[in-house]
Amino acid sequence: MVAEIEKKIIEAFEVFDHECNKTVDVRDFGSLVRSLGCFPSEAELTELLAEIEEQEPTGHIHLEKFLPVMTKMLLNRSYQPIPEDVLLHAFEALDKNKCGYITKEELVKYLTEEGEPFTQEEMEDMLSTALDPDTNTFHYRDFISKMVVDDT
Repeated sequence: MVAEIEKKIIEAFEVFDHECNKTVDVRDFGSLVRSLGCFPSEAELTELLAEIEEQEPTGHIHLEKFLPVMTKMLLNRSYQPIPEDVLLHAFEALDKNKCGYITKEELVKYLTEEGEPFTQEEMEDMLSTALDPDTNTFHYRDFISKMVVDDT
């Protein structure tokens, strides 16, 4: 089982290793971790990065340091995604009119002013993929069905 997990991690790492030198740019760290099915907050990512880089922040993550930390995370099932029903309840709470969607303006407000705010880039990515282009609204049930991680 550990060998399978390590193989999965190495394959994901290689996708982000653009120089083919067993390193990944730290700016890709969050995407790499999330591509493996772990969803820590930005603060938790910062802690993980500090653990991996230890005392030599080089701007790059080395596979040999990333592999044991990520293997442990996957074996412990750390940072699991939020269950679909919890996400649905959260969006329903934001849907004041109970109409099945949130307006672009509401979505931007919630995601940039509440909780851990989205960065400008994250917000642009979200809007480009999540908004209905015809109505400029966010149909959260459709979005949630696309976000759910298959555990198999």
